[in-house]
Amino acid sequence: MRVKYEENRVDEMVLALMHLTTFKESSGYRTWKNHDWEVLDRLHQKGFIGNPKSKVRSVDLTKEGQQRSEELFKKQFS
Repeated sequence: MRVKYEENRVDEMVLALMHLTTFKESSGYRTWKNHDWEVLDRLHQKGFIGNPKSKVRSVDLTKEGQQRSEELFKKQFS
């Protein structure tokens, strides 16, 4: 049995937590994708991350995604 939840709030919390595992590469920012696949798909559809469906263990953060991730992290955890 699945618990109903507010998807947008969960998406924001996952994006905030991604800030903890963000790292910079020459191509931009990446983050580890150790989160629920449905959430990752929604974040991709919203334009915050690149396509999570690959064998690579990390995913690109878009510029907007990187900024929003940092904002949400600061808002929720500092």
